[in-house]
Amino acid sequence: MQFSATQIAILIDGKVEGNADAKVAFFGKIEDATQDELAFLANPKYEEYLYTTKAAIIIVNHSQELKQPVDATLIRVEDAYTAFAILLDKYQQIQNQQLTGIQQPAYVDATAKIGDQVFIGAFAYIGERVILANNVKIYPSAYIGNHVSIGENSIIHPGVKVYHHCVIGKNVVIHAGTVIGSDGFGFAPQANGTYVKVPQIGNVIIEDNVEIGANSTIDRATVGSTLIKAGAKLDNLLQIAHNVEIGNNAVIAAQAGISGSTKIGNNVMIGGQVGIVGHLQIADGTKINAQSGVSKSIKNVNTSVTGSPAFDYTAALRSQAMVRSLPKMEKRIEALEKLLKELLTQKE
Repeated sequence: MQFSATQIAILIDGKVEGNADAKVAFFGKIEDATQDELAFLANPKYEEYLYTTKAAIIIVNHSQELKQPVDATLIRVEDAYTAFAILLDKYQQIQNQQLTGIQQPAYVDATAKIGDQVFIGAFAYIGERVILANNVKIYPSAYIGNHVSIGENSIIHPGVKVYHHCVIGKNVVIHAGTVIGSDGFGFAPQANGTYVKVPQIGNVIIEDNVEIGANSTIDRATVGSTLIKAGAKLDNLLQIAHNVEIGNNAVIAAQAGISGSTKIGNNVMIGGQVGIVGHLQIADGTKINAQSGVSKSIKNVNTSVTGSPAFDYTAALRSQAMVRSLPKMEKRIEALEKLLKELLTQKE
């Protein structure tokens, strides 16, 4: 399928500069794109390729200045990176819309409600009273447990497991191998040193426009719901424990772990391998640096922290600078001690 520069410009609200009839069928990186591919330039580090690339069409910022002639047709936009992302999303939507029907073998319970333009891949399992809204895509080998509901345009990739009674909103993407609604880690210690399992009878609610990476686990609540709010973006290999709440548009990088009943605010950014203990409050706009360990609530909005235990980011940088200067300080102290000793000797 080919698209012209004019058609692409309409999709991303851009302005064509050059041959408006230029056509592309694929996407490519600006440094090695071919003549039937579209590329973009957002990072100045790659500007040199603007003049050497073979790409037929290139998306650039309005502010991009040309230092020499360009062979490709340009589409100027406010933000080239965002425009390219929008275009990729449109392309992916077209690809997904072509998937419809139920492949065999697959199991779909007779009580399940299946909307229009739904796709269910081979070896998928759809349980009792499941609701799949219009244009939902369930890829092969996915498991959708009893009484699960999934909103319009959501995509469940291969091997995803969604346990019973969980709720998934619209335009949600869950990548391969992720488990939604497994039991929370609840065990009551006994006097004899053993543990009694605490039944986990809640569920997981994932609101609209959430994306969850591969091989992550989001545990169901003991009671109530583990909640992932609208717009949150979760990376691969995350552990979200029972009764956790993740705020609107929060972003969490790979290998982070959030313990039970912690509440993450809106627009929080959490780096890779961060660990957060249970029952904490993390204020809106907080930024937590990679590999930090958070053991206390963060109550002030837009706070940045780092370290283990995590503390104020600016103070941490000052502390690190002081640590690096310790060898010089040691030499200065030794010199001062020597001078003081000489002065005391002279005085005697």
